[in-house]
Amino acid sequence: MKDRNYRFASMLALFTIFYNLAEGGVSISLGVADETLALFGFGVDSFIEVISAIGVWHMLRRIRANGNESRDEFEQRALRITGAAFYVLTIGLILTAALNLYQQHKPETTIWGIVVSLVSVSFMWVLIHQKTKVGMLLNSPAILADAACSRACLYLSVVLMISSVGYELTGIGSLDAIGAVLIACLTFKEGKESFAKAKGMNCSCSCACSSKKEISE
Repeated sequence: MKDRNYRFASMLALFTIFYNLAEGGVSISLGVADETLALFGFGVDSFIEVISAIGVWHMLRRIRANGNESRDEFEQRALRITGAAFYVLTIGLILTAALNLYQQHKPETTIWGIVVSLVSVSFMWVLIHQKTKVGMLLNSPAILADAACSRACLYLSVVLMISSVGYELTGIGSLDAIGAVLIACLTFKEGKESFAKAKGMNCSCSCACSSKKEISE
C-alpha cells in the first residue's frame, strides 16, 4: 500500500510538470497575442514552477527508495534556480506594469485569461486534494509541502481570473497591470520560500510552515 501511494504521488508530480509546461506555453503565447501582461506573467510563472516540480519528482523517487526526506544537492540547486527565476519575474512584471500604467496601455482582450484561469483553478483544486490526501496517508511533509505549492498556483489563478473578468466588465486597462503586480507579489513570496527550502527549511509555498527547524544536509 505504501509503495502504491508513493507511485501515485510520483504520478501527480509528473502530471504537474507536464501540465505546467502546457499551461505556460499557452498562456505566454496568448498573453503576447492579446497584449495582456497578467496572462503573460502567469505563463512565465508556470514554466518556473516546472523546475521546482522536477525537484519534487526527484525527491519522491528518492524518498520511495530510502525514506530520506532531507533535500539532496540536485533538489537544493533546483530550488535556488527556481527562487532566482521568481525574483527576476517579479522585477520584470513590476517594471512592465509600471510602464503600462504610465502609457495607459489596454490589452486587446482578457477573455483567454478567464479561460486559462478557470481551467487552472479546476486542475489545481484536484491536485491539491489528491496531493494532500496521499501526503497524509504517507505522513510525508515533502508531499504536503508540494500540495501547498499547488495551492499557491491556485491563488495565482484566482488573481488572473479577477483581473481578467474586471477588465472585460469595465474596460479599465489598469486592471491588467494591477493583476500583474499582484502576481508579482505572489512570485516574490514563492521565490523567498524556494530559497528557504533550499537551505533546509520545511516551508510550504503557502507560508504555512510545518517546521522551522533546519534539516541537516
